[in-house]
Amino acid sequence: MVKHPGKAVRKVVIAGGGTAGWMCAAWFSKILRDDIEEIVLVESEEIGTVGVGEATTPYIRVFNHHLGIDEDAFVRDTQGTFKLGIEFEDWGRLGHTYHHPFGANGREFGSLPFHAIWLRDVLERGGPSDLGLYNLQSVAARNGKFMRPQGQNSPLAGIEYAFHFDAGLYAMTLRHFAEARGVTRIEGRIETVELSGTGSISALLLNEARRIEGDLFIDCTGFRALLLGEALQTGFEDWSHWLPCDRAYAAPTARVGAPCPYTRSMAMAAGWQWRIPLQHRDGNGLVFASHFLPEAEALDIFLGNLLASRMSDPKLIRFKTGRRKVSWHKNCVAIGLAAGFLEPLESTSIMLIQNGIARLQYYFPDTGFDQADIDAYNRAMNREYEDIRDFLILHYHASERDDSEFWRYCRAMPVPESLAHRLDLFRSRGRIPEERGEQFRLNSWLAVMWGQGLRPRSADPLTLSLDGDGLGTWLSDIRDVIGKCSDIMPTHEDFILRHCRAAHLA
Repeated sequence: MVKHPGKAVRKVVIAGGGTAGWMCAAWFSKILRDDIEEIVLVESEEIGTVGVGEATTPYIRVFNHHLGIDEDAFVRDTQGTFKLGIEFEDWGRLGHTYHHPFGANGREFGSLPFHAIWLRDVLERGGPSDLGLYNLQSVAARNGKFMRPQGQNSPLAGIEYAFHFDAGLYAMTLRHFAEARGVTRIEGRIETVELSGTGSISALLLNEARRIEGDLFIDCTGFRALLLGEALQTGFEDWSHWLPCDRAYAAPTARVGAPCPYTRSMAMAAGWQWRIPLQHRDGNGLVFASHFLPEAEALDIFLGNLLASRMSDPKLIRFKTGRRKVSWHKNCVAIGLAAGFLEPLESTSIMLIQNGIARLQYYFPDTGFDQADIDAYNRAMNREYEDIRDFLILHYHASERDDSEFWRYCRAMPVPESLAHRLDLFRSRGRIPEERGEQFRLNSWLAVMWGQGLRPRSADPLTLSLDGDGLGTWLSDIRDVIGKCSDIMPTHEDFILRHCRAAHLA
């Protein structure tokens, strides 16, 4: 008989609250409630949270669904709005705008992907080059429309969307959810991380001489990574030479106009500015590279670009782009900012939290903490961070802008070999290989590469034998169907007012 290497994990200690901590607490208390006897979350109100991100990707809907959270109630409670994608202004070149929408473009043509047919039409026949015309989310976003999926055999059945919300209110929603399912919250400041003779974490020592023991520790302490980084000394892989932005100013303002169903990302001389519509306010931020733009000048630019009165003073967040060399070491797993940070350009922070939690569930340990499980988790998370890293670098590197030192640096910098191969394949025949497990798939890479100005030298050879005029008619029909679908959708604001208006705004 094989001897079992360890006992079941009975006590999980989550260090840190915020979005990451309470997402962990909510998930474990719901999904693993029969497997874990005690879940404790330690946080200090005096430390606070970063609270930059207010935009998400569609994966958040899966997370909320598994928890059983009613979507209308969730949007009301977080004073949220809906997101169909991101609008990029001045990224490829000054004066140019494109959308990175969720959801599919067009439809497949036999065994050929849609974009192969579309590229053939653009390159060989001079057909419409606006990729957004073939994506319902993009057309609806431009028209200020929104609805949830409905019907069958129609683009309306496949609508993909995410949310904008107040991250603090989301954390509070999850806190109520978790505490109702037995999670214990301890108010306190972590002063020391106590290690055992084997180098594992045995306890957290808090202020007022309190000691919190546990079997498994989840590090949600933000950029400092008090457990995995400072106590366990796992090391950090710095990617700031590829992603040089290292600062952000953030401040909420009064809402201006009807909320648009997309995030706005506006490229600046040394970074970019976001504008995110919520029901009760607009979220604003300026992400910039301090090597190219001093903090004082960045603040002046940020304040000068606000469209309405500020509801609080600007908050300055300093960060370094990269990831921990491992996310899991011994009996400690880092989730969220403690594991790494890839700046908010594509709203990936909450997605990375969610995926870290899901992978931890798959490789959930016993107290033996088998190294094979730990290694598999780290390989998967490292690969995910690298895939997203490459996608973000694409936005900066594949630009025609040369109007500032920052953009000249981004255009000229050597990129990771993995990204260089992708760019070569697209420039050759418009090919976009999909790797298993990637969070950003073909349609996302296509939207950004095309939007940034990359062009293939020729079409996919498998399309060259097809009748060009027939393909043109087929594409025209797709544009027409998508346009008609957008026409029947309600406005984004009307949908919110009808289904999920925040209580204090009713």
